[in-house]
Amino acid sequence: MDIQTDENSINIKANKTKGRSLALFFCIASSLLCILCFILMLVGYPAMNIAFVLTLGITGLLWVYRLLSILRQRDKFKRFANFIYRCYMIGIILSVGCFIFLQIMIMSAARSEDAQADIVIVLGAGIHGETPSAVLLTRLDAALEYAKSREKTPIIIVTGGQGQGESITEAEAMFRYLRLHDIAEDKIWKEDKSTTTLENLAFSFALIEDKDLDKEHLTIAIVTNEFHLYRAKHIAESFGYNVIGVAAKTPYISLRILYHFREAAAIIWQYLFK
Repeated sequence: MDIQTDENSINIKANKTKGRSLALFFCIASSLLCILCFILMLVGYPAMNIAFVLTLGITGLLWVYRLLSILRQRDKFKRFANFIYRCYMIGIILSVGCFIFLQIMIMSAARSEDAQADIVIVLGAGIHGETPSAVLLTRLDAALEYAKSREKTPIIIVTGGQGQGESITEAEAMFRYLRLHDIAEDKIWKEDKSTTTLENLAFSFALIEDKDLDKEHLTIAIVTNEFHLYRAKHIAESFGYNVIGVAAKTPYISLRILYHFREAAAIIWQYLFK
């Protein structure tokens, strides 16, 4: 009996040691990945901005878990550490549940609608010098496909100001791309002051209102990537317009994953602070 008990104790200790070693491994691996993302962000990879924030958050959570695990092994801090640990785990579970719920909402809106729109608004997504980014190209191509499939070509509003590392405004780069693909100049309106999704839409609607168009009888197509449609449509509808969505497929699986995380955070920020 005593031999069996000793063997069980040894196995339990061995498993705990393995668990602590595995936790430490993940902490170190996550820290190294965070440093790598930070370096790539500094040398000019825009997508790494999101990756760095995500890995920083995950790294912080892992190190907190590691610290709590150590404190729970010490009698002096055990009671307090156990309480914090329970709060920590509840927070993790609630966060995961919230994230899953937000992803359901995002994916529910991630589809194109085929209704006829009078005006198409293409949301900006960054350029490199004068060249549209890969994400922005998918939006422009989706707008072209939509516009050319209509009996009557709608007005296309291209949006976006000039940011860091951009030689021209995003709107100008988009205008040039559409002209190269046979969209008539008088069918393209430029909104070249915005820096956020909210400004993209607010300034675009201001352009529409300056033209004295009948707001109640207009249908507006919002063109953006599928992960972005839920929030973009929600903002647009808050201005009182009849809105449909046109989804552009996000390039690269890595970008899709990163932007889905970022979009979940942006939705929470919008509901809490806007």
